[in-house]
Amino acid sequence: MIVDSHCHLDFPDFAPEQADIIARAHAAGVGTMLTISTEVQRYEPIKAIAEANANVWCTIGTHPMHANEEPDLTVETYITGAEHPKCVGIGEAGLDFHYDTVPRDIADRVFRTQIAAARQTGLPLVIHSRNADDAMARTLEEEMGKGAFKAVLHCFSSGRKLAETGIALGLYVSFSGILTYNNSQELREIAADMPLDRLLVETDAPYLSPQSRRGKRNEPSYVTETHKTLADVKGVPESELAIITTDNFFRLFSKAKRPSELLLA
Repeated sequence: MIVDSHCHLDFPDFAPEQADIIARAHAAGVGTMLTISTEVQRYEPIKAIAEANANVWCTIGTHPMHANEEPDLTVETYITGAEHPKCVGIGEAGLDFHYDTVPRDIADRVFRTQIAAARQTGLPLVIHSRNADDAMARTLEEEMGKGAFKAVLHCFSSGRKLAETGIALGLYVSFSGILTYNNSQELREIAADMPLDRLLVETDAPYLSPQSRRGKRNEPSYVTETHKTLADVKGVPESELAIITTDNFFRLFSKAKRPSELLLA
């Protein structure tokens, strides 16, 4: 079994064939999916998808590019939303200086609010970081100094220093289809040096299809290509890496249940 640790099943791209997409993922060996929140105001349909599918879990959060739409949400808002039995994490939260459309003070405040929610709930934080390596490393170090929290650097495409900072702070690192791109040799070299017990794979679907499908809509079943590339990079059999990354996911997102646990429930 492989886990797609980050996808967006609520996005309009999937609406006409959502059930088929989930079925294709299961057929490809993707036993569990985590559908990620980008806006608290759109949390209800995300919960509904998770409720309707036993092996789909969800998060609650505010993406940094939506921080100016939800600038004043309290820690309690995230905590209350996270009480839902299918909600297993906080985020997608973080910093995005690529488009830089949100005032940085607002983005920072919203990010730190969600860190506080992760710390208080004990649920992992799903971190988005784009073109913000130094600010992200500084924020994570400052906030970890206030009290430990669990987190994953999702869709990692940043520099080696941020990856090493994350690992030193106890974070996990998740790789998407970017890892498979012809021009991603530097990223593959970073992945090669990451400890096996901190690795996850994801699609970030409907975005970032792997190399063989680049330019087309992504979906959870395609995570198998990223998984194969990561296995090659790490020099371990795909079957072994599947066990490792699955164990890593359920260790980090400990509120989620394995498919085998659900069958026994």
